[in-house]
Amino acid sequence: MEGASFGAGRAGGAIDPVDFLKQPQTILRVTTWIFSIVVFGSIVNECYVNSEGSELLCIFNENESACSYGIAVGIIAFFGCIFFFVVDLYFQQISSVKDRKRAVLLDLGFSGFLSFLWFVAFCFLANQWQRTRMSKGVSQGADAARAAITFSFFSIIVWVVLAVRALQRYRLGTDMSLFATDQFASDPTAAYPGYPSGSGIESTETYQSPPFTEPADTNPKGYQVPAY
Repeated sequence: MEGASFGAGRAGGAIDPVDFLKQPQTILRVTTWIFSIVVFGSIVNECYVNSEGSELLCIFNENESACSYGIAVGIIAFFGCIFFFVVDLYFQQISSVKDRKRAVLLDLGFSGFLSFLWFVAFCFLANQWQRTRMSKGVSQGADAARAAITFSFFSIIVWVVLAVRALQRYRLGTDMSLFATDQFASDPTAAYPGYPSGSGIESTETYQSPPFTEPADTNPKGYQVPAY
C-alpha cells in the first residue's frame, strides 16, 4: 500500500464499517471467534457425562485435563479475538508510529502463541479421544467431541494465517512520507515559509536588501577613464 504505515493509511482517516467488515483480516477474526465458541461450547455442554457415582467425567478418556485445556484455549481465543477486533477497528486512528508498531508486534506474538496452543489442543484431544472406550454416555457426546477436535484443527490454520498477515504488516513498516508531506513543500524551488502571524516575530514575505547599501555606480561622477 503506497503511503501506508504498517498496513494502514494516514492517521485520522474516517472509518467505513462496510469496508472494514469486508477486509480479509476482519473475516479471519470473526471466523476464529466462531471456532472458539464451537470448541469450548461443545466441551462444556456435551463432553461431560455422569459416572456411576453421579460425578461428571470428561468423555475424553475420562481425562479432566483434556476438557479443561480445550475450554481454556477456547476462552483465551474468544476474548483475544474481541480485543484485536477492536484494535483493528481503531488502528488507523493511531497517529504514533511506535504505537502502531507495538500493536502489530502484539498481534504477531499473540497469533503465533494461539497457533501453538490450538496445535497442542488438537493433538491432546485427538489422542485422548482415540483412547476413549465407547459407552452409552460417551456415544451421546461423541459428535460434540469430534466437533471440538475438528474446529481445533481449523483454528490452527486461521491463527497461522493471522500470524503471517501480521508479519507482512510488520515487514511493510512505515512510509515516512506520511509524516513529511505536511511539513515540507513538495516543490524544492518553493520559498521557505515565514513565521506564522501572531507569533511575536516579524517576518517578511520577500527578501529585502540590507540597509545602508546603495547599488555600485559603474561610472562615478568626477572621474573619467583616461584614453591611451
